[in-house]
Amino acid sequence: MQFQIKKTEYVNRTYRIPKELAERLSQVAQEEDISVNELVVQSCEFALDNLNKEDR
Repeated sequence: MQFQIKKTEYVNRTYRIPKELAERLSQVAQEEDISVNELVVQSCEFALDNLNKEDR
């Protein structure tokens, strides 16, 4: 088996979110010792993976 380095490709986007939500995200990220960016990515992935087809 050969070692392979995997790199996640990212893109920069700008989204506007309510101040209160940004504060909540920062608080949870700090409590979980992860970046706000990683928390947002995980939250979005979870929401999309669990979205009901009839909700689309």
